[in-house]
Amino acid sequence: MTIATILGGKGHDVISVSAGTRVAEVVALIATKRIGAVPVIDDGGVAGILSERDIIYHLQTDGAAMLDWPVEKVMTAPAITIEGSMPILHALSLMTKRRIRHLPVVENGQLVGFVSIGDLVKARIDRIEAEATAMRDYIQNA
Repeated sequence: MTIATILGGKGHDVISVSAGTRVAEVVALIATKRIGAVPVIDDGGVAGILSERDIIYHLQTDGAAMLDWPVEKVMTAPAITIEGSMPILHALSLMTKRRIRHLPVVENGQLVGFVSIGDLVKARIDRIEAEATAMRDYIQNA
């Protein structure tokens, strides 16, 4: 199963922000949409990611003044991106090794989706449950 499979079910709509957006605006967006991160787009490509962790870290180190800064001063950059053809297990491994929870999905330099570790874990669990059900049915009907 690939990342494209997840996007096929989840959809390709992505909430993103530009590099010049004020951090306070992104905080409001993240809170309203109840999401953990947004990709930051600059010149049509993914320049970085702004996550809850980035915001909390900078609030601690720089104080509330950082809320007026542009996102590009606070985001994690460069962004680690993946392609839709990547297998889910490889993406999970990448997230674990890099200690990240969100991955922009890019095709030909353009953002086509955004997946979280929750999306990947859900897809794995759904697949495991489907395989278990198929095995039970096979055993019961054998």
